[in-house]
Amino acid sequence: MEYYQKEQFRFGFSDSIISPGVKYIIFATGLVFALQTISGSKLIALFGLHPIDVYSKFRIWQLMTYMVLHGDFIHILLNMLILWMFGCEVERNWGTYDFLKYYLICGVGAGIFHILFHLTSEIPVVGASGAIYGILLAFAMLFPDRPIIMFPFFISLKAKYWAMIFAAIALIFGLVGGQNGVAHFAHLGGMLVGFIYLKLSGKASLFGLDFIKRKKGDWEFHKIINKRRKLLELRQTIDIILDKINEVGYENLSEKEKRILKSASSILANENSD
Repeated sequence: MEYYQKEQFRFGFSDSIISPGVKYIIFATGLVFALQTISGSKLIALFGLHPIDVYSKFRIWQLMTYMVLHGDFIHILLNMLILWMFGCEVERNWGTYDFLKYYLICGVGAGIFHILFHLTSEIPVVGASGAIYGILLAFAMLFPDRPIIMFPFFISLKAKYWAMIFAAIALIFGLVGGQNGVAHFAHLGGMLVGFIYLKLSGKASLFGLDFIKRKKGDWEFHKIINKRRKLLELRQTIDIILDKINEVGYENLSEKEKRILKSASSILANENSD
């Protein structure tokens, strides 16, 4: 008898219309699932991710083929539903080619990550969960403040917080071995590889850091504006003092006015040198 790992999910709604890349993945995965139903466990035996076989028998193809295999109808339904919910908007932002490349990179990375923690395991892993977690991360990095309702919690949180929660769950359960039959390190690996890829490629910023950069830019802009405003006010004050000198002479200036002229000379000298 063959065994497989089954990933579980919690998901939220989106109004996305299906995009080409998402449609290709769903079609290919559905076709393979139909073949699975006909052939039984034969496809899983050859194309599921068997950690020990990948490096001992050089079945490298399993790092890609395991993503289109699934354990049962609920498994594939949830995976493809989440892909549709979050993947369409990601694809619309990047384009189909970059989206499919990212999906594959996350899936392969998730498989490698799983193998690193299960080197001697002969239990095959199937499912697109690692790649899906990568898509969730990409969505959160592109739309960090988008409110998402995740079931069965029935609470709305920003996408960036859900991504953090799912990453923490995958890490904790992976370490303590919770939820038998769930490839937690594959989930975590998909997110980690996706994060590294996105940061290196510059496709998305981390959970709203672009907002911080914009705020910093705004602060710098206002700083420049305030500096120019103060210089303008200083020049106006100096003009008034110079007019007074022409009328009554320097010796009749107040001590405050003399101090202003002295400090203004150094300020304006520095400004002209800049």
